[in-house]
Amino acid sequence: SDTVVLGGTSQKGNWSTEVSAVDKADILHRVTSLWPSLASAPIVQDAVGLRPGREQVGDRQDSNVYIGQKLKSATEVGITAKHVKLGTDISESALLTIVNQLNEDPNVHGIIVQLPLDCNTAIDSDLVTNAIAREKDVDGLGVVNAGRLARGNLDCFVPCTPRGCLELIQSPRGAGLASLAGVSAVVVGRSKIVGSPMAELLTWHHATVTLCHSRTKDLAQVCRQADLLVVAIGRAQYVKSDWIKPGAIVIDCGINSLPDSSRASGYRLVGDVDFSEAKSVAGAITPVPGGVGPMTVAMLLRNTMEAALAERDKSLAGQTWKLSGIPPVPKVPVPSDIDISRSATLKRVDQLAGEIGVLPSELEQYGHHKAKISLKILDRLSSAPDGKLTFVTGITPTPLGEGKSTTTLGLVQAFTEIGVNSCACIRQPSQGPTFGVKGGAAGGGYSQVIPMDEFNLHLTGDIHAVTAANNLMASAIDTRLFHESTQSDEALYRRLAPKDKPFTEVQQRRLQKLGIDKKMPSELTAEEVSNIVGLYVQFF
Repeated sequence: SDTVVLGGTSQKGNWSTEVSAVDKADILHRVTSLWPSLASAPIVQDAVGLRPGREQVGDRQDSNVYIGQKLKSATEVGITAKHVKLGTDISESALLTIVNQLNEDPNVHGIIVQLPLDCNTAIDSDLVTNAIAREKDVDGLGVVNAGRLARGNLDCFVPCTPRGCLELIQSPRGAGLASLAGVSAVVVGRSKIVGSPMAELLTWHHATVTLCHSRTKDLAQVCRQADLLVVAIGRAQYVKSDWIKPGAIVIDCGINSLPDSSRASGYRLVGDVDFSEAKSVAGAITPVPGGVGPMTVAMLLRNTMEAALAERDKSLAGQTWKLSGIPPVPKVPVPSDIDISRSATLKRVDQLAGEIGVLPSELEQYGHHKAKISLKILDRLSSAPDGKLTFVTGITPTPLGEGKSTTTLGLVQAFTEIGVNSCACIRQPSQGPTFGVKGGAAGGGYSQVIPMDEFNLHLTGDIHAVTAANNLMASAIDTRLFHESTQSDEALYRRLAPKDKPFTEVQQRRLQKLGIDKKMPSELTAEEVSNIVGLYVQFF
């Protein structure tokens, strides 16, 4: 290849996905100092790594080893991984808050909570793993992903070890068993992480599966029937060679340590299968270490990459929104506008947001049917091409009330019907503060914005905030007018600025606006005092 990859940088706490011009220049300078011939090479691409997030509660040594392996592998393939290490005294509420923050961070594509939790407090680990957003649950342990797998919907994140095992079974570089149809498979162990999802995965790939566990009778005899044997029970060298059907494929998911004085560490790692015996009987068998373990890490990285690509696809321009409507059911005679509005079935706003590609972190909901969209969506879509803007203005309403709003919404619906992504931008009506003097601007009959009463009066409450701010300002002005009309300038001035203390920072800013550059109240002339104490509000 004639392509050279330069980089990267380690910047703790920096999770920006934007290419830094400063870092880029620094990397180029350092590299070309070592290899001057690269100075004239064209730059093909700038890139910033994808970002999974990993949380760890406590300081278990085995967890530290697993995390270290995953962080190292992520770095090797260009995925930026963040290790959030939490104290053993963290509360369940605090841990859930951190998970939710990562859920809402658009720069994080995958989240893993390292189990088991090493803490001194009572924390429901299922509650924590289920709190991870489905689209970021790259361990596949949340109830939604697990439920989809159990129902045969493979549009989900499959737990990493079972997915790695399937890859070993089917890949030409593994056992090469591309089709599992009719294969007799036995899975020993029913854990949520390996055994149970492994059995489900094999079932939906058309194998005939037997799931064994501690209560299974004559386990050895059951194992001897297997063309494919997957073992995940956590017992060192438990499965012997006489348990294995000659020529069977054996996948050993166990990892156990046995004392070994010949090793510097004082122990050696073995699987759940007695490898030294089984390798002469099995047609193919995975070693421990070096078999399933690396595949588990590889599948974690693959899940993370797929999560990032899925997130990217949500924001790609040019995709037609997949909107689902809720058609009205007209009645005869036609009810009143408000009755139609209140009888309508509304779509949840979070469902609508998902249909048009708005991320949960960009949505601020007000109940189930209203929301604001954060302006940070503009940063995410900054590279998307601009759309087209149509103004609807200057229309005299028809006798039926069809004016600007009705026409605007009709155009949006028409564009949507022909596959053009379109949304309406209309102001909040003035029905509330003006008591209907200026119309509702919400349409009528079966062609109206619903719910009509909230659209006219409330929406997200901004109109109430404007009203409150207006009343507060009016009250402040009224009070000031009263004081100015009943007191002298000198009396007001002494209340605002005691002569033996310098002006406050706020007062100095007001003085600067009036062109006065003085620090002490005693320095002002009578004219300057009059200017600073009076608002001089005039009414016409």
